[in-house]
Amino acid sequence: MERLQKVIAQAGMASRRKAEQLILEGKVKVNGKIITELGVKVSPNDKVEVNGIPIEKEQPVYFLFYKPYGVISSVKDDKGRKVVTDFLPGVQERVYPVGRLDYDTSGLLLLTNDGEFANLLMHPRNEIDKVYVAKVKGIPPREKLKALEKGIMLEDGKTAPAKVKVLSIEKRKQTAVVELTIHEGRNRQVRRMFDAIGHPVMKLKRERFAFLTIEGMNAGDVRELTPHEVKQLRVLAKQNAGKGKNKN
Repeated sequence: MERLQKVIAQAGMASRRKAEQLILEGKVKVNGKIITELGVKVSPNDKVEVNGIPIEKEQPVYFLFYKPYGVISSVKDDKGRKVVTDFLPGVQERVYPVGRLDYDTSGLLLLTNDGEFANLLMHPRNEIDKVYVAKVKGIPPREKLKALEKGIMLEDGKTAPAKVKVLSIEKRKQTAVVELTIHEGRNRQVRRMFDAIGHPVMKLKRERFAFLTIEGMNAGDVRELTPHEVKQLRVLAKQNAGKGKNKN
């Protein structure tokens, strides 16, 4: 027997938090009966429906994808552009991205059908490091990079402190390659951070997510995460969440 919201999340229909909301809104049925209370447990034999759609119990799957430039971090696009699931033609499960990378950003993206796992990794409280390498216009002086390290004010609030490292400088072309480590996941955050210090991003790649990297992979490559990697990601997120609680 497992909690209803966990079963919905594992089926890939919603995160656990969203599943709880759907239950409270009366949009979930178990064996034909509307459930509006949290805490209900179901067995594999129970028939669960969300918005009238029966849940198909899938085995959880986890993929690491090296997203190329010009690909949408979605499972479909009404403009006919390439989406991440175009690169998983043999996968029958309904996978979706953990977070997103912009159309014009390449790099490491996780895909899964495990809503609980995705929610755990995306929650800001769990502080999963994401490492980006950005080619920027101009050569940022040290004081501007320090502003990024301390946290910089954007239109949706101040960013958390970041780690910044200059990898190379091209004086003739007046460009720099900068590594930026953050654990937040706001929309176009890295680009907006560099815009805020007056050094717009020309090219952007996410090279690391937690301990996972795209080393040895080419753009468009996909591989399954090992059971050990999945377990380590869960442990890391929960450890970081515990540290966050201890700070408060």
